[in-house]
Amino acid sequence: MLIFEYMRVYRVSYFLFFILIFTSSKSPSDLDIYAEINWISFEEAVARTEENPKMILIDLYTDWCGWCKKMDRDTYSRSEIISYVNEKFYAVKFNAEGSQEVNFKGYTFKFVPSGRKGYHELAAALTQNKLSYPTTVFMNEELQIIQPIPGYLDARTFDLISRYMGDGKYKNIGWEEFQKFYQSKL
Repeated sequence: MLIFEYMRVYRVSYFLFFILIFTSSKSPSDLDIYAEINWISFEEAVARTEENPKMILIDLYTDWCGWCKKMDRDTYSRSEIISYVNEKFYAVKFNAEGSQEVNFKGYTFKFVPSGRKGYHELAAALTQNKLSYPTTVFMNEELQIIQPIPGYLDARTFDLISRYMGDGKYKNIGWEEFQKFYQSKL
């Protein structure tokens, strides 16, 4: 009887060990379950920038976009990314197929039905009519678009690009030159 109890405990422990190993894709230092990026609306980011100038980072996504969800899970969840984005940017998560109207620079941007879903005019304006998801858009303190960057960005690539933008290096150093001397810690 004792041997059966021991075997049952052993099997349960073994099972729990493998569950822990296979569900932990990130080390504890990579993921802070209590911290997150302070996402705000586009209009709130514009208002805050006018009061207290800071760059704006915009994550253009759609509800159906698998790569957008992967970026949320693997890039925006990293503690180093969270800290840096919250320090240097007003962060906006913008649904590129959302129906809410957005007022910016005297124009009201709206949802445009097209095909099966449609698109938001602000998303089209931010990407220079090259809609792709996800797209990360950087705006300077004067509310001018610096660069839309289409596609999924892993944490290391995002770190490199966000520091190039957030530290203002884009103003006086070319991208290729910056990549030569900046080493991501991720």
